[in-house]
Amino acid sequence: MPLQPNGDTPMATPSSGLGDALRRERRRVVLVYLLLAIAWVASSDAAVYAIVADPRQAAWLQTAKGLFFIFASATLLYLLLRPFGANLLQVTTRLAASDKRHRQAFVGNPGPVLIYDLQTARILDANPSACTLFGWEREQLLGQPIGCLWPPGAEAQLDAKLEQLREHPEQTCVLRSALQLRDGTVRQMELRSNAIDVDERPARLLIVIDRTAEDEALARRDQALARVEEAHELARIGAWQLDPATGLASFSRQVYLLLGRRPPQARTWHRFDELLVPADAATAAMTEQLLAGMSSGEPVHVDVLLPLLGMDGRPLMTHLRAESGLDDAGRPRVLGTLQDVTEREQSRRLLREREEQFRELVRVLPDGVVILSDEHVLYANAFAVRLFGYDGHTLLGEPLQALVAESGLSSVRALLRDRVPEDTAGHAIVSSMQRVDGSGFQAGLSVGEVRYGGRDCRLLIVRDLSDTERTRIALENSNRELHAMAGRLFSLQEDERRAISRDLHDDIGQAITAIKLSAWAALDEEDGARRREDLQQIVGLADSTVGKLRDLSMLLRPPQLDALGLEAALRWQAGVLFRASQTELLAHIDTLPERPDNAIEQACFRIAQESLTNALRHARASQVLLHLRDIGQGRLHLQVRDDGEGFDPHGPRGLGLIVMRERAQSVGGQLRIQSAPGEGTLIELHLPYRVDTRSTHALEHLP
Repeated sequence: MPLQPNGDTPMATPSSGLGDALRRERRRVVLVYLLLAIAWVASSDAAVYAIVADPRQAAWLQTAKGLFFIFASATLLYLLLRPFGANLLQVTTRLAASDKRHRQAFVGNPGPVLIYDLQTARILDANPSACTLFGWEREQLLGQPIGCLWPPGAEAQLDAKLEQLREHPEQTCVLRSALQLRDGTVRQMELRSNAIDVDERPARLLIVIDRTAEDEALARRDQALARVEEAHELARIGAWQLDPATGLASFSRQVYLLLGRRPPQARTWHRFDELLVPADAATAAMTEQLLAGMSSGEPVHVDVLLPLLGMDGRPLMTHLRAESGLDDAGRPRVLGTLQDVTEREQSRRLLREREEQFRELVRVLPDGVVILSDEHVLYANAFAVRLFGYDGHTLLGEPLQALVAESGLSSVRALLRDRVPEDTAGHAIVSSMQRVDGSGFQAGLSVGEVRYGGRDCRLLIVRDLSDTERTRIALENSNRELHAMAGRLFSLQEDERRAISRDLHDDIGQAITAIKLSAWAALDEEDGARRREDLQQIVGLADSTVGKLRDLSMLLRPPQLDALGLEAALRWQAGVLFRASQTELLAHIDTLPERPDNAIEQACFRIAQESLTNALRHARASQVLLHLRDIGQGRLHLQVRDDGEGFDPHGPRGLGLIVMRERAQSVGGQLRIQSAPGEGTLIELHLPYRVDTRSTHALEHLP
């Protein structure tokens, strides 16, 4: 009878051998019964008719014979069927046990198992694990086509596989495929399928193994191995192993790469010193000694720096490590790593050099450097020792209050308690300090954090401000005097110009009045010769007046500066000054892309005018260079150089140089004066290039 695992759909039929045995037993019983019945009927009838002649007695004997045959055949059937029934009961019991075992194996199987019809490809049964895995209820899953478990796009592959199984139904199938859960999730599965019969129809038993977690683990392992490989390449480190018995070594791909060699396609064994080429004779001797120790069979522990040569001949500093171990087959091996530490060793060497340079810098630094721990001196450079009046190492161990005056102790302690941000510069205060003899001085203090002697300490930089303070006060006084003098000078210049302008106005006005009176007189003059003489006098007076007005006006402020701009004004001024001079003028005045601001033009023109005038009057130069250009980045550059006598820049200076510097500073510029006796003078002016806000069409307003 068929086995039904869940009481609904038949799963399998009884054993064919058991069915054949039952059929053979059934035929044997029937055949024996027929043979006995035929023999009895034939023999008994013949005996009755031979013994009894009376028909009535013969009929009674026939009846008795029939009854005897019935009871005898029943007894015989009972005796024949008794072992058959026992055998059948035993078979039924075994079938029930087998059915139970199959039901438990199918229903209780922790792995997903499905049964589907091979011809229709519809699901006939599914165990609870399969329903749980795919997210279907059993009633919903039964009758569905097996293709509902495949993701979209895989139908062609599934159909081809089903056709192959229909052609070879007894074939056992194992494959990997992506299956889709009911919620749309796709997982990687391993499918194992074999043939079974359900109700005398071909079917397939499908066992599903979820390999998604395994694949993900393998992918993570491959990714981790790739990261390890990448880390090895970044760290320039490779692995190797040595066979102590033969002295041959096998190296990883990274070792070949860091040595500048091409990695072989297959695993290759080399002599240890064949691939690792020593950089010198001492390294070669060390390599031989290491190889002898690793081949001795004794426990190995190696950790050395080994200078080698790359394939291109460049020197490499490598870090060689080795330990005794076993390979995958359990054979003794020396396992090790080789790392390229060339850059690290160079960095260490540079760091040592920088540390030595830093120590030397601290030693010769013109500021006191003191390292404090718990407000006691752990270190002081030579300048600090001299600054505080100590001898030798007597400053070490001194408390903070021995260095700081009582009035400034609280502020210094507050500064030391505050943590200084790493990106903060100039974290400093000015405090009163004291020397060992009790004398005091003003110092600027800067604080930082430093590790010294394995402890977190405070770095105190002390700058003596005694001379600086006096210089600052003197400089402030000088600046005040200079600004006052410059202001007075500018005021006097403007007063002088105002007076000149007023005198010119009065002089010109009187001349025009005289011209006017002479003109009226000429109009009233009847004598033609005298009228002509008066008119000539008027013309001469007008010419001299106009010439005087033009010369003085251009001297005070050339009209070219307003009308044509800075370049034209400088060319005119240079031409006027050097017109009657034996000094050669080399003028290189570039055309500016845009006109500068009025204040910039005026300052540049006046400084150039003063520089050229000084070169003519005082330098006794044979050649003067004037150069004006735009140097970009919003800067205007003026240069005046002469090959004259020069002067001492540290000696007393004239008022003209001071005025030039003040003019430059007043518009945000910088003036540099470089000179020495007998070496000429260089005046360089840098001004901000602010664009003029006046109309760029000034030429249209000229008369």
